Amino acid sequence: MGRLNHFLHRHPFDFVPVNYWPGFFWSLLGLSTVLMIIFGISGAPLTTKAAPYGVVSFELAGTVERSLLILSSWDVNVQLRAAFGLGLDYLFMVVYASTIAIGCGLAAQVLKRTGWPLGGWGNSLGWAVFLAAILDSIENLALTTLIFGSVVSPWPEIARWCAIFKFSLIFIGIVYVIYGGVVALVVRISPAEEE
Repeated sequence: MGRLNHFLHRHPFDFVPVNYWPGFFWSLLGLSTVLMIIFGISGAPLTTKAAPYGVVSFELAGTVERSLLILSSWDVNVQLRAAFGLGLDYLFMVVYASTIAIGCGLAAQVLKRTGWPLGGWGNSLGWAVFLAAILDSIENLALTTLIFGSVVSPWPEIARWCAIFKFSLIFIGIVYVIYGGVVALVVRISPAEEE
């Protein structure tokens, strides 16, 4: 237990020198943005009356009935687009988890250096977003089974709960990164204002 505790208190990217983190962060953020644009373009046909939020509606369907309703609103080509998106999402998982984890590490450095609250949360949140990526992969397995296999329980329920926890962890991580970024800006602007 002690080893696990020690492991989790280290940042996931401790093996990378800290001075490289900003470069990695901005590069990964750029790649995340490109992937999100691709998802937006390729996933546009997934938005239907039954699935107003596209694949997210499918992720959160939660029941066999709702899943069937969404799948029946997608023709074969649209279902293939959904499958393409689920496949590409495995790359996106690594990219977004790495981006947010490094962002959390950078935010933690700023918060610790300036004495703002929650500076000790960065490492834990760095691991939390990788847990989100694992949940995302389980969710994708469930959704792929629904598209190409049988639309039966417990796949819709598994997808829904994995999606809920995934989105929650990602949201917390992003908020923490933004918090650190705002503090960095405040600290940088404050001396100039005093002069």
